[in-house]
Amino acid sequence: MTSMAGATTLGNFAGALGIPTEEAALVAELKAGSEPAYAWLIAQFQQPVYGLVYRIVSDPADAADTTQEVFLKVFRGMKHFNGSASLKTWVYRIAVHEASNRKRWWFRHKARETSIEPQATADGNSSIGLANVLVDQGDSPLENIAQQELKTRVECELRKLDEPFRTTIILREIEELSYEEIAEVMQTSLGTVKSRLTRGREALKKRLQPYLRELSPELARSNVRPQADQKVEVTS
Repeated sequence: MTSMAGATTLGNFAGALGIPTEEAALVAELKAGSEPAYAWLIAQFQQPVYGLVYRIVSDPADAADTTQEVFLKVFRGMKHFNGSASLKTWVYRIAVHEASNRKRWWFRHKARETSIEPQATADGNSSIGLANVLVDQGDSPLENIAQQELKTRVECELRKLDEPFRTTIILREIEELSYEEIAEVMQTSLGTVKSRLTRGREALKKRLQPYLRELSPELARSNVRPQADQKVEVTS
């Protein structure tokens, strides 16, 4: 960015507002309508937002449209951003809200028109835990087939979880947000976040167990672990 309009003034208040100085400078640029700042914001958040939205709405075209709506809401709402949450959690909060609205619309208008076949994830997330199941691992062709089958099954069963458990798991296990960030995104308490994670992980484990038993009884018993303080893991 070539200039930081208002960055110095806003930066002076960063500590008092609890905003990191670098983020305060970026927010100042965004509020000033800086095109380079908005280009950076899109480059930084477009793929994560699409991945989050996709796993809520389950349709690539709807996810793409909703992602565009998210960034329109971000651009229009930037002037109201006051730093009470981080820029990331604020963007994710808008994404979850828009995706949930699109999902409700889908159930009302499109559910009977759309195939129920599971769709492979379109994002390239490479985080650990559950996210590892949802990315290619670069193994042999035979291993890749097995990995893809497991990936598709996990995506399918994750899609069937009730809200708000599905979104909470996505934010924690795939997007790797902290408990505090999830609480900000979903506008709830830490205790509620932990409770939803525990219940969501248990529900996902139960859904995956019949499939895992087909692969290996030992796998079904030990490889999906829904402890409250630990990521859901499916290991080889």
